[in-house]
Amino acid sequence: MVAKKSAYEESRQKRMEENKKRMEALNLHKLSQALKIPSPTKPSPMKRSKPRVVEKQVVVVRRSSRVANKPAPVFKEVVIDRVVIPRRISKPRNLSNRVYATDEARAKAMEKAEKLQSDLGSEHPIFIKSMLQSHVTGGFWLGLPVDFCRRSLPRRDGVVTLIDEDADEYQVIYLARKNGLSGGWKGFAVAHGLLDGDAVVFQLIKLTAFKVYIIRVNGSEQGNSL
Repeated sequence: MVAKKSAYEESRQKRMEENKKRMEALNLHKLSQALKIPSPTKPSPMKRSKPRVVEKQVVVVRRSSRVANKPAPVFKEVVIDRVVIPRRISKPRNLSNRVYATDEARAKAMEKAEKLQSDLGSEHPIFIKSMLQSHVTGGFWLGLPVDFCRRSLPRRDGVVTLIDEDADEYQVIYLARKNGLSGGWKGFAVAHGLLDGDAVVFQLIKLTAFKVYIIRVNGSEQGNSL
């Protein structure tokens, strides 16, 4: 056991000496020592910025000969009155002359209008509007049935021509997005004396033309082309 250990030690010692000689031949020992010693770092030189030199010169201010000999102006604060634009105040409408239809009279007018609609047939699209105060005395805006507008009327704003029984024509603005008659409807309503409760039958005979029949709330009947 001792002999084997000695042989191993001798072999190990021999290899270590060979490795040492190889390292000395390649200068690996010195290189490893050099890597362990940190090299001193030199600070990077800072660039010195040159101070900015502002050149000042004295110049002569040129003044007009007309104001050269006059004293310097004195500025004062001036209070300016605020301009107030008066608001336009609209006069209240006189609603004392409004005529309101009774429920019974309105229902009778609608009954007559429905009978007339049945007699006219279904060849042309048709609908009935019972007049309200907003249609004939207020804002003069006539809303039309939405389903009727979508099925039968143009999808863009335009002008429709109203032609009454005397062949008089009235230009009315149709607003497609709002489904109603606007500008021009007041002229037609006033010219034909429409009242609250009147039943108006609209029969579309052309793309932008109606034939209109007016059933008066007081019992009379009048036919008009529109």
